[in-house]
Amino acid sequence: MSQTTNLHRGMVLRHEGHLFTVLDFHQIQKGKQKPTVHVKLRSVSTGNVGERTLDELGKLDEVPTAVRKVQYLYADRDQRIFMDTESFDQIALSPQHVGGAEPWLVEQETYALQTIDGEPILLTLPPVVVLEVVDTAPPQHGGGGSTVYKEARLTSGALVMVPLFIKNGDRIRVKTDNREYQGKEH
Repeated sequence: MSQTTNLHRGMVLRHEGHLFTVLDFHQIQKGKQKPTVHVKLRSVSTGNVGERTLDELGKLDEVPTAVRKVQYLYADRDQRIFMDTESFDQIALSPQHVGGAEPWLVEQETYALQTIDGEPILLTLPPVVVLEVVDTAPPQHGGGGSTVYKEARLTSGALVMVPLFIKNGDRIRVKTDNREYQGKEH
């Protein structure tokens, strides 16, 4: 059993016989009331996302996981094919295991795959990825110090907002959790 202080993103919990991955959590305290911890969970079996409070969850039963390094190879219909970097075994991951990471997958890049007893649970993305801009409006100069953005399509197909000076062919850093532009790669 885990304590609230041990709660962390990526943690796998067993609740009412089902496995859930902790996506996020935050504490809310109103006035003199006892603080409430809200936890955003993703079901390992269905991929559905929901939010609960720790009071609703009761005691936390953490499930031990292992992490394997995998290299993204290609997409095959709705499956994503990866290769274990140690054993060279190919692993086909369904959309629920990829967890919405498709827009950030880059062929030949290495990612972390959480497993329980060797079975894949969830692919973990790095906080920031570098991708090339393939389609955006021509570069412009915004007025001094303005923060005007335009839409850009990246090699992975993801759409992000970028500053006006970004042009096709530029490689940019993007946060994977909120699609926020982080700078130009040189």
